[in-house]
Amino acid sequence: MDVLPLDRQVCFALYTATRAVTGRYRPLLDKLGLTYPQYLVLLALWERDERTVKDLGAALQLDSSTLSPLLKRLEATGLVARERRTDDERSVTVRLTEQGEALRTPASGIPARLVCDGGLDVGELEELRDTLVRLTAALQRQGEIDAGAVHG
Repeated sequence: MDVLPLDRQVCFALYTATRAVTGRYRPLLDKLGLTYPQYLVLLALWERDERTVKDLGAALQLDSSTLSPLLKRLEATGLVARERRTDDERSVTVRLTEQGEALRTPASGIPARLVCDGGLDVGELEELRDTLVRLTAALQRQGEIDAGAVHG
């Protein structure tokens, strides 16, 4: 059996699914004045406010060179505030403003729209998420092993 046809590739299925999901989110987030990456930052802060940039980066799996411009744009729109920590000048804390917290209510209906529009029930979506989390963790572990073999 030929393993190279495009429609047999997990990577392509993930790529097209990601594009479809973010494309479905776009009009919903446009109403809130947010991009998808900005929405992810707010989700992390709605889950736990007043996080360091380092902690946010870990939660979102983003490096600081990607996260910093996102935070600057969110700060410019008045949704978050960034403050240098007094106990460690190298560390910056990010917190929601009242305006950022106020977006939580209108944003709370967005995940349900994906359930309605996605053609899968909640259990199937949870199973898919859990499978993707396991896949991501396994690939990251293997990447760390491979990187150790190269440098070790």
